This record gives sequence, C-alpha cells and structure tokens, in this order.
Amino acid sequence: MKLTIFGASGKTGIPLTEQALAAGHQVTAFVRDPNKLPMTHERLTVVQGDAADASAVARAVAGADAVISALGPTPTAAKGIHTIATRNIVAAMKQHGVRRLVSLTGAGVAAPEDQPKLINHIIKLALKTMAGDVLKDGEGHAEVIQSSDLDWIIVRGPRLQDGPHTGNIKVGWVGVGTGTIINRPDLADFMLKQATSDTYLRKLPMVSN
Repeated sequence: MKLTIFGASGKTGIPLTEQALAAGHQVTAFVRDPNKLPMTHERLTVVQGDAADASAVARAVAGADAVISALGPTPTAAKGIHTIATRNIVAAMKQHGVRRLVSLTGAGVAAPEDQPKLINHIIKLALKTMAGDVLKDGEGHAEVIQSSDLDWIIVRGPRLQDGPHTGNIKVGWVGVGTGTIINRPDLADFMLKQATSDTYLRKLPMVSN
C-alpha cells in the first residue's frame, strides 16, 4: 500500500513511519525539516514542505492509497495550523481521489460514545484553561474531517509518552474502557492498522495502554 504520512518526523510520526516501512508499505513522508527524520529506506520518499501550503500537500498526496496524519501541536506552530493543514489534506485527497484518512487528535475532542467521568471533566477543564487554542484547533480539525465524505477515522490519544512498543492497546471511548496514557509506538501501531480496517470507520476511538 502507498501511504502518505504527515507529521512523519514528530514523536509519533517517527515510529509510525518505521512501522509502516516494516509492514512493507511504500511511504511518502511529509516533513518541514528532513533532517529530523532519522531514517532512509528504499520504499521511503521524503517530501519537504509546510502543511499550510496547499500545493505542497497536494503533491505529497498524489498517488497515495491512504493518508495518515500524525500532526500535532508544537511550541512554534502557528495558531490554528492543525485545522488549516487538515483542510489542505482533505482538499488534496478529494483532488486525487484518495478515500482513506486516519488522523490523530487529543482526548479533549468529544465523540458521541464518550461517557466522561469526573476526572475526564477535570482534565478537559484544565485543557480549556491552559491550552484552549490547542483544544479548539483539535476540534476544528475534527470538524473539517467529519464534514467531508472521506472514509475517515480520527484516533484520539490521552497523555502520550515515550516508551516501548508493547502491543498492549486498549480501544474504547473517553470514560469507557481506556486509561490515561499511551506509549507513542503503540499509538502508531493502532493508527497504521486503521489504514486498512473498517472497524472504526467514521468514528473517533480513544486508545490507551
């Protein structure tokens, strides 16, 4: 399968790209700085660009069978960049006839199946207080995807941490069958599997260890 991965040089994007290559996929990695992607492979094509640049995004999406976005907030990112980038990704996918989109966001983005407990409400209040712009951007990105006619899955993660690839992945919803942390390689594992699975088609599953 030909995969285009956005945010491939990020903390989740790197294990995602590694696992995609290990699984035999052909990968186009879209990155701002190629020096931050510490790998080479015969099935890896690196495309340098800014996700806010619609033409660059379209070039990276051309020829893909599926798109996976591991884009997330960074200290230097422009306000609303996740939503802007997602608009460009969705438009590029429509332009090139690519149907499957798997996109990462945080647990603060709500889903109909959620049953938040007190601790979940406290965490979301803290997010709104300390990182309101980031939460709003995540929600905006989800709205762009949900209003499209693509075959999408929005994967929500709680607190992300560096750790081993354990394969111990719980899938559920906020307050239902999931915990509060996940190792990035396990998150990448789940996201990669969604490129070929319809189990959570047009849903927002929450994953944790």
